[in-house]
Amino acid sequence: MLLHKVTLAIVDDHPVVIEGLQNILKNHDRIEIVGSFINGKDFISFIENSKVDVVLLDISLPDINGIALCREIKKSSPKTSILALSNHDERSMIMKMIENGASGYLLKNTSVDELIRCIEEAVNGNITFSSAVKEIISNPGLGDFREAVRLTKREKEILSLVALGKTTQTIADELFLSKLTVETHRKHLLQKFKVKNVAELIKIASQDNLL
Repeated sequence: MLLHKVTLAIVDDHPVVIEGLQNILKNHDRIEIVGSFINGKDFISFIENSKVDVVLLDISLPDINGIALCREIKKSSPKTSILALSNHDERSMIMKMIENGASGYLLKNTSVDELIRCIEEAVNGNITFSSAVKEIISNPGLGDFREAVRLTKREKEILSLVALGKTTQTIADELFLSKLTVETHRKHLLQKFKVKNVAELIKIASQDNLL
């Protein structure tokens, strides 16, 4: 149970999700929504001068990875409790958010009652999860034991540019490399991450906090 008024912010790049959360929480007399944001940069600017007890944070944002943003929020406002609210159900992602300062993790299909419960538990200083997330944590899959990928400095550079959607030729021009060299690095990245395409590469690299 919330014993005092809680200030809450929402960070999600889908307006329909923000609107839904606002409608759910606006009638709770001990929760005050102080802001809604569609990117991480605007929220960081806001929290530097505003008190936010709890932030509901999406993982996939247009300008910054949710794990990196979690760290930035804790630097700017250590007392703010961060609840990840995401469709990502990978155990590795859940644990990385907690490692980087989150107070909990919920999937977006969570019930209203669970959402309120998790907000209450986070405000009271507890680590909290929705029921579905608890099940994921207690039943790790084979992918959770994947060895961390080690990258060279050049591979990290090329990975970052690939994630920005740049073509092989553009990357070659920017790094003063031959097109063949860049293609070789891209092939090695796919092999190291054991994926078949760039979409999977970016997904796994993000989960491993390499982007």
